[in-house]
Amino acid sequence: MAIQLVDTNNMSNKSQVTCWVVTEGKAGMENQCLGLAASLGLQPVVKRIRLRSPWRQLSPFLRLGLRFSFSSKGDPISPPWPDIIIASGRSGATAAMYVRNITMHMGDKARTFAVQIQNPVVEASHFDLLAVPRHDGLVGSRVITTRGSLHRVTPEMLCSEAEKFAPLFECLHLPRIAVVIGGSNSVYQLTPTEMKPLTEKLKALVKSTGGSLMVTPSRRTGKDNLAVLQEGLKDVPSYIWNMEGENPYYGMLGIADAIVVTGDSVNMVSEACSTGKPVYVVELAGGSEKFRLFHQTLRDDGFTRPFTGALEKWSYQPLNDVQLVANRVREIMGSRLP
Repeated sequence: MAIQLVDTNNMSNKSQVTCWVVTEGKAGMENQCLGLAASLGLQPVVKRIRLRSPWRQLSPFLRLGLRFSFSSKGDPISPPWPDIIIASGRSGATAAMYVRNITMHMGDKARTFAVQIQNPVVEASHFDLLAVPRHDGLVGSRVITTRGSLHRVTPEMLCSEAEKFAPLFECLHLPRIAVVIGGSNSVYQLTPTEMKPLTEKLKALVKSTGGSLMVTPSRRTGKDNLAVLQEGLKDVPSYIWNMEGENPYYGMLGIADAIVVTGDSVNMVSEACSTGKPVYVVELAGGSEKFRLFHQTLRDDGFTRPFTGALEKWSYQPLNDVQLVANRVREIMGSRLP
């Protein structure tokens, strides 16, 4: 069945198109939704929701009584309904399905267009568009696949953040190498045992190039791994963010001549590849078939290379999956998003 859309010929500009971003509040999911909203030129209302039992355990498969599924501990899911809802995660999928379904019965002019980012593990027919990474293997008329994850990184953001944090790094030697460190998750392991040889390799890289390091850990890195980094790099030109104050992460991406990133996060690797700069991926212990396919795709397409401890030069068109998805949304929605 063809997707019917709201008639919004009376809308004169994009600011009149209302948008919700709905997730559980996890930064990685929310940033993907915000990135798409920004690429569409929309100012979204951000809703961080919680589900009650039994929907919390069974979402998005349990679709009966969805109006009772939203907990008062999260933001309300109630009218006025938006023109477009951008959701991620299973809780977000539940909200997107609920709003889309309820507005379908209110007439075309009230219809909410539902975009789900990442695999909702239910049929695509419950949404107007699914934006999923290629390694998930989903296909269909309502599916658009990406090589990486969506994000908020743009050339303008990188330029602005580089200018903002330039004084922090102006004394560092060229080439300046950004190092983005993740941590253990459900499929990868990063402990001091793995961190020590990585630190030694980074130290050797500085000595061989005459350059310097700009290092940013994440919440998953942990104190023990951070301590290994700080001790191992204390004698080389480097800046290591100590997890206090504002993270200069985007400034580092904007300033860097090259980027080294651990392979445990699709988001971190995707953001690094949005810069157009050489990106070296650190292979960690563990992994999964989906991660293997993700990394293989980026290597085959010329975005990344394995981190071997040496710098090389190559070029590629920056990864811009968010614009790809935004264009598809505009194409489907027609006059709603000029």
